Amino acid sequence: MVGAAHAAEPLVTADWLQDNLENKDVRVFEVSVDTGVYERGHIPGAVHLDWHTELVDPTRRDIASREDFEKKLREAGVTADTHVVLYGDNNNWFAAWGAWVFNVYGIEASLLDGGRKLWEAKGLPLDTAAPQYAASEIVLPERNGDLRARFTEVLDIAEGRKQASLVDIRSNDEYTGKVFAPEGVKELAVRAGHIPGAENVPWGSIVQEDGTFKPAEEIKAIYAAKGIDGSKPIVTYCRIGERSSHTWFALKRILGYDVKNYDGSWTEYGNAVGVPVVNVAGTVWTGK
Repeated sequence: MVGAAHAAEPLVTADWLQDNLENKDVRVFEVSVDTGVYERGHIPGAVHLDWHTELVDPTRRDIASREDFEKKLREAGVTADTHVVLYGDNNNWFAAWGAWVFNVYGIEASLLDGGRKLWEAKGLPLDTAAPQYAASEIVLPERNGDLRARFTEVLDIAEGRKQASLVDIRSNDEYTGKVFAPEGVKELAVRAGHIPGAENVPWGSIVQEDGTFKPAEEIKAIYAAKGIDGSKPIVTYCRIGERSSHTWFALKRILGYDVKNYDGSWTEYGNAVGVPVVNVAGTVWTGK
């Protein structure tokens, strides 16, 4: 079976998923920031996707290779007709990154709106058993480069050679250059600030208290207030490309805008030599 043709709705509800846990045409994957939560209990039948090892290339800084990702999906029994649903902790932050990787390889996965947070808050069942599925023979297409921004393209936007909206979804302290990265993280750039022309819309601003996305019209209004209305291409970025996938999902899958995720993000751009940077706070890296 060649290709991965199933196109799913961007979001499914917890009630819908509970009703479809036994549906052989639905396959659920958990992608959580804290990979250990899966073992402590997951949605029944959900397959674990470890973002440290299974969504990335283990050798070079890149997403998982087509061959490795295809192998994982075959082991999980995913076919071209499977409705893939992803969920995770932290308001689906890394689950959205997983959805972006799936989309790059031709599968429009759904997110469980609200993720683990809502599922647990509703007291819905969790399981500790590792599921086993009959292997499939799915063949993934080549990567869709239209969903991924690369450094040279982003530099063209920053220096005015290409017209596109840049969305920096990090905290305002990261955006203004007050801090280099969130507290406790190890991936750093030696310059602080943001890419010239980027608008700052922190990713959490489009999420409700229960972890679900705000209604589409509210998300649209939040971005329209920043001059981002889908009238020209959009590139989202953060620090290492995961948080920005959440915004990519909202803008691309929910609103239908033309959006790329820049997974090189600030750790690539802020470490590049000779590129323009806006650092409002004037913070200087001291090597500490």
